[in-house]
Amino acid sequence: MKGEQEIGSVSPPVVTRWTNRLAFDVAFMLEGGGDGIDGIMEYHNVSRGDLVLYSRDEVFSRLVVEYRDQIVDGGLSFKLKARVQAEELLVTSWDLIHSDGVSAVVKADLIKATVRWGGLESKVGIGVVGGVGSGPQIVINLQGVAVSPVVASGQVLEGG
Repeated sequence: MKGEQEIGSVSPPVVTRWTNRLAFDVAFMLEGGGDGIDGIMEYHNVSRGDLVLYSRDEVFSRLVVEYRDQIVDGGLSFKLKARVQAEELLVTSWDLIHSDGVSAVVKADLIKATVRWGGLESKVGIGVVGGVGSGPQIVINLQGVAVSPVVASGQVLEGG
C-alpha cells in the first residue's frame, strides 16, 4: 500500500550535537534574556568553539532566528516554551519506540500520542478523504502474532 513502510526501514531522526533547547536559550539570550553566554555554555556543557561551530549549521541558525522572531512577536509565551519542550521529548519518544526493552503497548501509545500532537488526527465531517478511519495505519510486528492494524487518524484537507 502506498505510504506504508516497514518500521525497520525508517531512519532515526538526524542526531546533532546541539539541541532545540540550546537554540532556544541562544535566541533568548540574543533578545536580552537568560543567563548570558557563560550560563548557556555551563548549562549545556558546550564550549565557545562548539557555539561557533553550531552557528555555522544552517538548521541551528534558522532555528535560532525562528525562536527570536517568536520571542519578539509573542514574548516568552507558555506555548513557545511547550513547543521547545515537545520537540525535545520527540527524541526521547523516538528512542523508546525503537527500543527492544519497551512493550508494544507503550510503543503504540507513544505513536498515537505523536499523531495527536502533530495534528494528524482525523476530524469527522466534510473534507475527510476516505471517510472515518482514513488516517495512518500503525502495524507493530509482534514476532508472528497476527494483530489487526491500528487506525490512528487522518488529516482534514481544506480547499480544492
